[in-house]
Amino acid sequence: MAVTVTIWHNPRCTKSRETLALLRERGVEPMVRLYLEDPPTRAELVEVLAKLGLPASALVRWKEESAPERGASEDAILDALTATPRVIERPVVIVGERARIGRPPEAVLDLL
Repeated sequence: MAVTVTIWHNPRCTKSRETLALLRERGVEPMVRLYLEDPPTRAELVEVLAKLGLPASALVRWKEESAPERGASEDAILDALTATPRVIERPVVIVGERARIGRPPEAVLDLL
């Protein structure tokens, strides 16, 4: 049974475009989720964080003006990620029960 590969993708982001291209070069045609247009729910964020094995703070693009305050609680960070998806670190590639942030793009290769 084939496992679905999903990428939370922002086409304006170089790393996101590079990661998508790398997946395709490897013969993988992922399900592309344009997460700025179709933001993840809080439950989806919690699920992806579990697959990443990381705290919510690791999924924040801290240089974004609308990022939550450093030191905010994980709960407050999840609220911020849900309310403002552009602060989500990208791209996120999900394969089965595992996920990786594609920074650098090659970081996702161990999922394949």
